[in-house]
Amino acid sequence: MQLYNTITREKQEFTPLQDNHVRMYVCGITAYDYCHIGHARSCVVFDVLYRYLLAKDYKVTFVRNFTDVDDKIINRANKEHTTSDAIATTYINAFYEDMDKLSIKRPNVEPKATEHIPEMIQLVEQLIQKGHAYATDKGDVYYRVRTFDSYGKLSGRHIEDLQSGARIAPGEDKEDPLDFALWKAAKPGEPSWESPWGLGRPGWHLECSAMSKKYLDMPFDIHGGGQDLSFPHHENERAQSEAAYGVEFSRFWIHNGFVQINAEKMSKSLGNFTTIRNIFQSYLPEVLRFFLLTKHYRSPLDYSTEAIDEAEKGVRRIYTTKALMEAELQRSTWKQSPLPPELTAELDQAEQGWTRAMEDDLNTAGALGHVFTLARLANRILENKKWKKSDQAREIFERILADLNTWGNILGIFTQESSGLLTQLRTMRAQRKGIDESRVLDLMDQRAQARKDKDFARADAIRDQLTAMEVTIHDTPQGATWDVI
Repeated sequence: MQLYNTITREKQEFTPLQDNHVRMYVCGITAYDYCHIGHARSCVVFDVLYRYLLAKDYKVTFVRNFTDVDDKIINRANKEHTTSDAIATTYINAFYEDMDKLSIKRPNVEPKATEHIPEMIQLVEQLIQKGHAYATDKGDVYYRVRTFDSYGKLSGRHIEDLQSGARIAPGEDKEDPLDFALWKAAKPGEPSWESPWGLGRPGWHLECSAMSKKYLDMPFDIHGGGQDLSFPHHENERAQSEAAYGVEFSRFWIHNGFVQINAEKMSKSLGNFTTIRNIFQSYLPEVLRFFLLTKHYRSPLDYSTEAIDEAEKGVRRIYTTKALMEAELQRSTWKQSPLPPELTAELDQAEQGWTRAMEDDLNTAGALGHVFTLARLANRILENKKWKKSDQAREIFERILADLNTWGNILGIFTQESSGLLTQLRTMRAQRKGIDESRVLDLMDQRAQARKDKDFARADAIRDQLTAMEVTIHDTPQGATWDVI
């Protein structure tokens, strides 16, 4: 399996350091607000990586942290006249609600920063002892960036370039503008802990170094997160960990690309900030998850109404084909007649292509292309009255459904009961278009009665009325069904 390693700027063959055991750390949320689509992308990307490694029969220890003490949390707590702990608890619970709907598997360990203060203090003491950090008279502790020779290697930045834009803020006693805080002296109204430097709290970068060392040791195999974390967060983690312990921090660094909203960077200041739960008001979670997998994880991803609508169509297409195959397999009689050999060859190629895509730096976009190849193959057989009755067609349908189940379990999609999921998709589309489902059902009952009474003019008029509502009718031997155009 090839994975792109940010620190080497190339794809490399991935093998775990400890036999069959993969140790992976991914930076989690700062719990001060509801999660946005950028959080969703990162969680889905590393969830698929986690699932794929497990499917390859690796033992995986997956750690993802919660930052539950931070300036943003403190500021929100002060604004809402509550505690930082209360704010963090609220939004950690909200995180779980959103991610459970997105079918994100829980990591093996989910540590909180506030539960690992002793480990962080110990790390700071070690850095001071080795001359990589210093305490000030005010009780702050800073990391000496220039003592770490390879600082900037991960993010591709040079000390000279960083120095030109660095400033010392009022109240800081840094030796160098590039130095960053490891420990912050307590301020009135802030949560704080006892330390050798007085009451204070950890800097943001410190927690991941301490917790990854505790649960995974060093070096571990994979460190992941969003592209925005490569600098300064991951750069600082790497610097302080390797300076303290004298060994490599993480062997592979994996970063997912940004999410843009209508081709613009998502930000609250631009007013295009989209939370996961806002999207769930209009689209099923599986549609969002599918959308997040339609581009390679390292590429930018542009969220728009048109893009998510297309994703919904894709999910609908796969489940519709899946439902048709499942219905066909309910038949008890099949003819012994061969199908053209190119059909089986096409299925073989799609299965091989799926594996190649996933082994090539987790290319979910390419892998999804092979899912749709299977759907097109199935539909060609289903549309041929002779082919679909062949016993060889039954074997192909069973094989495609098995592939969809296996691949779907890795991607976290296409594993729900088909008819129920299609009904949910229809309800969501009707809701977005303002279509009253009870009104649709009433008109369908009226149309059925008109057809029974042989009043075909009335039946056609009702069909036209439904069409004007953007509802299409399908007459089947089992009765009429409806969908949203």
